[in-house]
Amino acid sequence: QVQLMESGGGSVQAGGSLRVSCGLSGAWYFDRYCMAWFRQAPGKERERVAVVESDGRATYAESVKGRFTISLDNAKKTVDLSMTNLKPEDTARYYCAADRWTCNLNSRHWGQGTQVTVSS
Repeated sequence: QVQLMESGGGSVQAGGSLRVSCGLSGAWYFDRYCMAWFRQAPGKERERVAVVESDGRATYAESVKGRFTISLDNAKKTVDLSMTNLKPEDTARYYCAADRWTCNLNSRHWGQGTQVTVSS
């Protein structure tokens, strides 16, 4: 059984930085896969923030380009999201997802999430 466990997050003032991390454990033997970070603010739909493929290709939401960096460690099966110049609108619960094919809202594996709060 595959499990995803997020860590990090917390509270920070606008303009600050945070990092969230996610580790994948369990039966995962694929050479090709993706891992991603999503977020969901109260009253809003869950949105994808960044996704990284197992070959290192990364894609970002327009709202975080230039501020967030996603990085994947294939050997450790971990994915980090480094967030800089944080804004109050980045406040949300951040979820890690993994899938063999496509990391979108229908991704097969999800973590429980970690809270990020940015105060103005």
